[in-house]
Amino acid sequence: MTADTVRWGILATGGIAAAFTADLIDLPDAEVVAVASRSEASAKTFAERFGIPRAYGDWNTLARDEDIDVVYVATPHTAHRTAAGLCLAAGRNVLCEKPFTLNVREAAELVALAREHGRFLMEAMWMYCNPVVRRLKSLVDDGAIGEVRTVQADFGLAGPFPPSHRLRNPELGGGALLDLGVYPVSFAQLLLGEPSDIAARAVLSDEGVDLQTGALLSWESGALGSVHCSIVGGTATSASVTGSQGRIDIPHGFFFPDRFVLHRDGRDPEEFTADPADGPRNSLRHEASEVMRAVRAGETESPLVPLDGTLAVMRTLDAIRDRVGVRYPGETPDGDLTAELTPA
Repeated sequence: MTADTVRWGILATGGIAAAFTADLIDLPDAEVVAVASRSEASAKTFAERFGIPRAYGDWNTLARDEDIDVVYVATPHTAHRTAAGLCLAAGRNVLCEKPFTLNVREAAELVALAREHGRFLMEAMWMYCNPVVRRLKSLVDDGAIGEVRTVQADFGLAGPFPPSHRLRNPELGGGALLDLGVYPVSFAQLLLGEPSDIAARAVLSDEGVDLQTGALLSWESGALGSVHCSIVGGTATSASVTGSQGRIDIPHGFFFPDRFVLHRDGRDPEEFTADPADGPRNSLRHEASEVMRAVRAGETESPLVPLDGTLAVMRTLDAIRDRVGVRYPGETPDGDLTAELTPA
């Protein structure tokens, strides 16, 4: 790493890895130096597509590559613990896709490993790094709508997804909650922190994953949060925050918004829009830039996506799954893994 350039490694070659890499190579202070997959052919194809100089057919070689400053882990979330753990143990800094892990036990293990080795670790919760979301949070924190009373958010895809799809596969941590519900839950906790009580209901597939889930979150302040996710119905992906003196609405795409509307008692509505200079609304550059800022500064976590916040979200996801009866292979009834986690 130099004052001008942070060198990245990409672990996995799926769609989200491609989207992130495409945004990353547009940043003048980022350099993608290597990519790894369990398939050497897949790694080479990805490397050729993006002009990456090194392609590895295993994760361990990438983890041990000392020319890499940060590894972006983009595997299915069932492999996050192993993949990110390999990189942290080898001395690499890590940006790990959401949901951070399969459950909170795995998440706590990664956080402990990062702190043991003094490495940077962050969940790729790009919503938290989005300038429009950051502006919304700043207004709420400054009391623009008074004391927060309710938060509502939804994320649903129309599907239908066949049983063979990863979203229906228990072996890959399938279901609506971990893939999509992590966004409404994270949005609510961005504004209110970890809830004190959780109630939830879900419709489960024949495979045992949740097709749609609704949860009611409550806080000791008296605030309530209503979150919903689905892989059997497309929703507005909207969000609303109501306070004692007003309301903020995100009409669509709350996790990467281009605008929101502030309603304050006794005033005309105010619309806040994205700055065109910040790039496309679906850009992942903001989280990449935050990682590079933090790594250059010698920080081991980001104040925008703190590790304690990530653990709190994982606890909520675990609690919701517990209430609706979704458990994955290798988990005990309390959500803990029973199998040993070994390097790939």
